[in-house]
Amino acid sequence: MSKIHKVSGRGIPLVGGDIDTDRIIPARFLRCVTFDGLGQQVFADDRQQLNGNHPFDLPQYQGANILVVNENFGCGSSREHAPQAIAKWGIQAIVGESFAEIFFGNCVAIGVPCVTATPEAVTQLQQLLQQNPQVEIIMDLGALKVHGGDLTIDVNMNEGSRQSFINGSWDNCGQLIANHDQIRTTAAKLPYLQWDNSAIA
Repeated sequence: MSKIHKVSGRGIPLVGGDIDTDRIIPARFLRCVTFDGLGQQVFADDRQQLNGNHPFDLPQYQGANILVVNENFGCGSSREHAPQAIAKWGIQAIVGESFAEIFFGNCVAIGVPCVTATPEAVTQLQQLLQQNPQVEIIMDLGALKVHGGDLTIDVNMNEGSRQSFINGSWDNCGQLIANHDQIRTTAAKLPYLQWDNSAIA
């Protein structure tokens, strides 16, 4: 199973509250059969309106993998395409003031930890990234800290979700593979999986 204790890399600041899932991935892109390619369309309308000045278009943030947002991020409709689009762009973790509950759950399901911090701490982190886009950011789920240069902020995540990342239980497919033998043993005992057509008169 995929255990996630730390995520490190470069950060990208996205300033603004109540950024909903329709802004993250507009509805017209939901007709896809798979999530492949959604990363190219993340924040499509916002990026078009800002004509290349959206953080996801700025050259200094290309390759960043930790997103820093404000309050109520991911609100609105419960589309799982939103975290998928963010992840397909390259984001592996998110720091924010608060997250919509369903968005948070969808992130957990794909292995993208979302931690919260005070508005003041988030603003400090965003300002650091605006001033120094190349600074290394480390999200430490064990210590519940985010480090960036000389800045260290305290972060939070509910304990159940935090433990699911640390022990790898967020990864449902990984759990199935890790417990392959137990699944076979249990399946062998289930009568409806041992259907015998010859018993039909």
